[in-house]
Amino acid sequence: MTTIAVVIPVYNESRWLEKAVRRVTASPRPPLDGADPAMGLCERLIILVDDGSTDGSIDIARRLAAETAAPGPGSGQKVRLVEHTQNQGKGAALRTGIETALAADADIILIHDADLEYDPADHAAVLRPILDGRADAVIGSRFLGQVHRVLYYWHAVANRAITTLSNMTTNLNLTDIECCTKAFRRDVLRSFRIRESRFGVEPELVAKLARVWLPDESASDGRLRRARVYEAPVSYAGRTYADGKKITWRDGFSAIRCILKYWLSPGIGRPRQ
Repeated sequence: MTTIAVVIPVYNESRWLEKAVRRVTASPRPPLDGADPAMGLCERLIILVDDGSTDGSIDIARRLAAETAAPGPGSGQKVRLVEHTQNQGKGAALRTGIETALAADADIILIHDADLEYDPADHAAVLRPILDGRADAVIGSRFLGQVHRVLYYWHAVANRAITTLSNMTTNLNLTDIECCTKAFRRDVLRSFRIRESRFGVEPELVAKLARVWLPDESASDGRLRRARVYEAPVSYAGRTYADGKKITWRDGFSAIRCILKYWLSPGIGRPRQ
C-alpha cells in the first residue's frame, strides 16, 4: 500500500484551517495504479504541524486529529498533529512534518499550506508523475496555465527574479520555486535535512533537490542518477495581507541569501554511496 503524507504547517490560521483540512480530506485519493480506482487507493496521512499558534488554531487542529484518531475500516486517511510550543517558522514546521512523515514510512511527502491559497484538487496532477514512476519530485507552478488570482505586481517581479537566480545556480528550468505545493519521494527527502527555519525553506528545498543522486533502477552495477524533477500546474487563490498573508520583502532578500548559500556550500547533496 502506497502512503502519501500531506504535511501542512500551521501558524495562526484559525480562520481558514478547518476548511483547508476538510478540503484535503474531501479530495479524491489517487489510485495506486493508473487511473482505475478498482486497483485500490493510496493511503493518506495528513500531518498538521502547529508552530506555536496563539489564535486558537491549536484547538481546531487537536479536534481534527481527534476525529480521525480511530478511522473507520477503509477510510484510508488520518490526521496527525505535531505541536511546537513556540513559533519557530515555516521551515522549522516543515522539518518537523517531514521527519514525522518519514518516521511513519510515508512513500511520498506532499507539502500543502494551511490557508486556502492552494487547491487540493491539484494534488492528483502533482502526484501523478511520481506515482507512475516518471519523477522523484514535482514542483507546482502557478504560472503554467491554471487559474490564479491577480494580486501584487512587485511580488510577481520578485518571484521571477528569485526563480531565475535559483535556476542559474541549480541548472533547473523551473518557473516558480516559491510555489508552496511540492511533492517528493521519500528517498529524496531522506538524502538531506532542512536547515532554514523561515520562508528560506523554499529555495533551500530546490537547491538541495538539484544535487540529489539516487540509485539507478535500470542499472545493475549500482550506479547513481540525478533525481528526476517535474513541474505541474496548480491554481492559486492568493490572499492579501488583510487576509493574513505573512511573507514580506525581507523574506525576498532571505531567499536570495539562501540561494547563494546553498550554491556555495561544499558537500551539499553529494551522491550517496
